Parts: sequence; structure tokens; C-alpha cells
Amino acid sequence: MFGPDKCGEDYKLHFIFRYRHPKTGVFEEKHAKPPNVDLKKFFTDRKTHLYTLGNLLEDVVPPVNPPKEIDDPNDIKPDEWDERLKIPDPAAIKPEDWDEDEPAQIEDTSAVKPQGWLDNEPKFIPNPDAKKPDDWNEDMDGEWEAPHILNPACRIGCGEWKPPMIDNPKYKGVWRPPMIDNPNYQGIWSPQKIPNPDYFEDDHPFLLTSFSALGLELWSMTSDIYFDNFIICSDKEVADHWAEESWRLKVLIANANEPGIFSQLMAAAEEHWWLWLIFLVIAGLPVILITSFYWPRKVKKKYEDTEDKKKAVCNPQTKGALEQEVKEEKAALEKPVDMEVENKESDAEILEKEEESEPEQKSEEVEVIEGQEEENKSNKSGSEDEMKEADENTGSGDGPIKSLRKRRVRKD
Repeated sequence: MFGPDKCGEDYKLHFIFRYRHPKTGVFEEKHAKPPNVDLKKFFTDRKTHLYTLGNLLEDVVPPVNPPKEIDDPNDIKPDEWDERLKIPDPAAIKPEDWDEDEPAQIEDTSAVKPQGWLDNEPKFIPNPDAKKPDDWNEDMDGEWEAPHILNPACRIGCGEWKPPMIDNPKYKGVWRPPMIDNPNYQGIWSPQKIPNPDYFEDDHPFLLTSFSALGLELWSMTSDIYFDNFIICSDKEVADHWAEESWRLKVLIANANEPGIFSQLMAAAEEHWWLWLIFLVIAGLPVILITSFYWPRKVKKKYEDTEDKKKAVCNPQTKGALEQEVKEEKAALEKPVDMEVENKESDAEILEKEEESEPEQKSEEVEVIEGQEEENKSNKSGSEDEMKEADENTGSGDGPIKSLRKRRVRKD
């Protein structure tokens, strides 16, 4: 017998053959050893598999070739033979305070019965809302009794109250002497070996008794299982060549016709609807991570730009600060722009030329009119400064209001 076998969750690969003993003529049944792989995947992957035998001299029990020596059936273990590795210490004595009668647990003496505990109330009562079914037959079904429910009055507890049990600190159990090495230990006894009278050595165990038929026994609860292409030969190379031309080609065709990963996932999702949730999470997770990685930076940058604009609007300069800024810029203009260029007009001359030039000259200028006040100053302070400046300009009689102009340095 050879082939796979499944019974419940037990997966086996059988190989059983009958071997005739060459000396005694008795037929013995040989069984293949269990393989060292998990057979479940071969039974559940719905693929085609090729089963081959192992070594008949090493992979079957009992072995084809018997052992050269066997145990002497007439050898008997002596009565004084001591196989005990450890023995109780004969010198050990039980302590006087060792009480073996103490229980493992005792009642907690510090426990107090809770207030509201009802000693005379049962834990379960008949359901007052239950009604006897109309088809209840007392002759057939017996006397009807309402089903019991928990007593609603037993919110804290009902029945006889008993204190809870706790571990007994005095408990020690049954006293036993400690174990020590056995000074008389002689080891595990085994009978002596003698030569096996039925020993033989068969180097060609595959030369079995001749047979003329091959039977197939198939019992299965699973459909779409096929067995074909049997070969029996005495040459391993022939069997390998046959497998390459038949089974290997079949496997290649089956792998080529297998559905892709996407099709397998869709088929699995049709059988298990909850897989759609997993697919959505896997697909949406990268989007969430990318969004959470870039979005805070943009918001932060936009927030910083807005804050800078708010500071610029909320912190206007005063008149004194404007005058100081004009002086600093004027002093910076008086310094040479390029140390390598000689005979260049000074910034002061450029400033004077700009003042003498006509107003229509198209150049980049910045006018700072004296008397201009910040918009957020109080009305009173602004009014006083403007009136003072108006009086000075009117009383001087020198003509229109002079403006201080600052020319930007041209980067020629």
C-alpha cells in the first residue's frame, strides 16, 4: 500500500509492503517512517504532487534486515539490582513544629459581612413574566415550572454569608525527607546481547514477491481528486526520467494557468468580506502617511508668513524712528559704493542733484514727508504734531513744504 491518507486533521503518507523472511518464510509487514515535513500543505494547496519512496533499508519499521544481536531472552534482572538514582535521606528528621494537619486555606477572620446582605432571600426566583405555553401537556411534559432568573433584590448578596477563604500561613503540607544521591546506584539494567539466530542481510529488498496486478483504493469526501500515471520499475534513473517528461510538464502547465495575485485576492475577498476592509486600510495607509508628512510643513510655513505680515502691520514706525532711519540711510549713501572706481560723484552730490531736478524725473525715489504720523497713534498726539508742523511751515514763509528724498543706489 502506498499513497496519501487524511482522516480528520490527521495527514499521513502510507507505504506498507509485505516482506517474506528468507530464513523462516514468514511474511512481515513493513511500514514507512513518517516524513520530516508538514504534510498538511500537500493536502490543502490543491496542486499536483509526485510521491516517491525512500530507502527500503533505512526508512521502514521494522527494518528489512534484522539486527545482528538481540537481547538474551533468558537473562533476568537480579533482585538486588538498584536502579534508583535518588533516594530519601535516611538521616533526615521531621521538625517538631511541622504540623501536617493544617489546611491549605482558612477563613478570613478580618472579613465583615456587607451591609444590605439578605440572608433569607434566595439567589434565584421564578420569572414572574413567564407564562405556560398553550401546547403544554402536563400528562406528557409534566408539571410546568417557570424558568428561574436572578433575584433583583440580591444586588449586594443573598443566602448564607460566609467569609472568603485565604491561604493559610501555617500550612506546610505533608513532610517528606530530602532526596540524596543513591550510593548503591547501579544504572539501568538491560539484558545481555546474543547473536541473532535469524539474522540475514538483503541488499536488494525491492525484489519482492512477484505480482501481476495493481489495485487502487480511493475513499474521499473531496471532489476533483485524480490519480494517474503509475510506474513500477527497478531503476531510479528510469523513474526520474519519466517524472521529468510527465509530471514536471504537468506542473509547468498548471503554474502557467494559475490566476494572478490580483485575481486570487479578489476571489478570497468574495469568500471573506472582511478582507475588503484590510485591502482598504493597506491602500489608504500610504496616502495618510504622505499627507501627514508634508501637510504640517506647509501649514507651518503659511502660519509663519502670516505672522510676519501681522507683525509688520501691527508695529508701525514713529516719526522719530523714521527720521533716524533717514539719517542712517543718508550716512550710508555718503560712503563710497565702489572703492575701485575713482572720480565718482559722491552721494551727497547725487542727493543735491535730485533735489534740484524737476519733479517729473522718472527715477526710483522714496519720499519721507515730515509730519507723517503712524496710523495707530492716538488722535490727540497726532493732532498736536500736525498743528505744530503746520505752524512752523506757515510762519517761515519759505514756500511749499520741503521733502527729504532718498535715492536708491543704482547697481550699475
